[in-house]
Amino acid sequence: MIAEILTIGDELLRGEIVDSNKAFLAERLLQLEIETRFQTSVRDDPADMRDAFLRARERADVVLVSGGLGPTRDDLTIEVLAQTLGRELVLHEPSLAEIRAFFARLGREMAEINAKQAWLPAGADVLANPVGTAPGCGLEAPREGGRAPALFFCLPGVPRELMKMMDEQVLPRLEARLARAGRSPRAMRAVLLRTFGLGESNLDQELRDVAREADVALGFRTAFPDNYLRPVARGATAEEAEARLAKVCDAIRERLGALVYGTGDETMEQVVGALLAARGLTLATAESCTGGRVGERLTAVPGASRYYRGGAIAYADEAKRDLLGVPGDLLERHGAVSAEVARAMAEGARRRFGADLAVSTTGISGPDGGTPEKPVGLVFVGFASADASEALELFLPLDRERHRALTAQVALDRVRRHLLGEPPLAPRFGRERGR
Repeated sequence: MIAEILTIGDELLRGEIVDSNKAFLAERLLQLEIETRFQTSVRDDPADMRDAFLRARERADVVLVSGGLGPTRDDLTIEVLAQTLGRELVLHEPSLAEIRAFFARLGREMAEINAKQAWLPAGADVLANPVGTAPGCGLEAPREGGRAPALFFCLPGVPRELMKMMDEQVLPRLEARLARAGRSPRAMRAVLLRTFGLGESNLDQELRDVAREADVALGFRTAFPDNYLRPVARGATAEEAEARLAKVCDAIRERLGALVYGTGDETMEQVVGALLAARGLTLATAESCTGGRVGERLTAVPGASRYYRGGAIAYADEAKRDLLGVPGDLLERHGAVSAEVARAMAEGARRRFGADLAVSTTGISGPDGGTPEKPVGLVFVGFASADASEALELFLPLDRERHRALTAQVALDRVRRHLLGEPPLAPRFGRERGR
């Protein structure tokens, strides 16, 4: 079965928003082994939309349409699709009642233009929207040549609404359709493994002999500063697919070790926080070049107060001295961007906040401020515990934004590796200068 994903909206083609709906829908279709062969985006223009609908009908068995279900004048999906397929629009009274009830729950009166969302193609299979106002719909589109009709599903463009409707209503309908046609899909299981510290091509090289057997595949994706692995396994049953997936994940973890830091939606800060909480330890931060990014990421995790004591953004030399107790003569002799100062910053943060552990950052993110001895891109990540302090020296020749983002990730990873009993890691896509 071939699918096309069609997203509608001027804002998509103007680059105002990132079209994440395509990726989500394609991933969900893959669970049923429905191949997404086409992805299209069009403006809120009736002629363009009609052309896209007709093309999709002839070349795809399933067409998922996202966007254009709202109440405003530029929301034209349902109207244009009905015209294209020769369907009359009719008022669906239960949907209108649901829309009114939605606004009542919010303590608001429904604007009359919202009633437009309850006008749907005659004979359509209505898809309820429990988290929004726009119902979706499914309908068959006859095709030429005696072929089975194409199946259209119209979904909201709002990701939260689209995801819920896809998972709870569209996927079960597709699965039932496949079963009626005697084409029940094989079971498929997949997982996302998050890695940090090794580039995409190096990961593929390290795993060159992993996931090479039938019914198992391994995908790679860069999401700076991380790289993601996506093992996929298929089987005649869910148990068989799960067993194959577990086997390949075990092989990946055995090969990569601590380079794999999380699964699914887990972030580095969530993993670090869970490790700190599990061990009953606390952390403080001292940041210069990262400007508070490490602390911001830590406190974005609910419950961070259990393990995060606080941090200092010590950008100027005076702040390093007054807030963190970095000796003035140390700053004069070695400069703010140095291993000695990075260690002193971590030690000072640990003392100042009464934490078990502390991590620090100091570097030259650019584009100015570098010298031949200390070029733009040079950075030090300090770390202090009750036993010792140290600093990792790296040269990261990146633009300012990516330099700061990568430095923050290195700092969090330094804490994670200490908690796991692993040695510090210099990412291979940077260059370690070392001391």
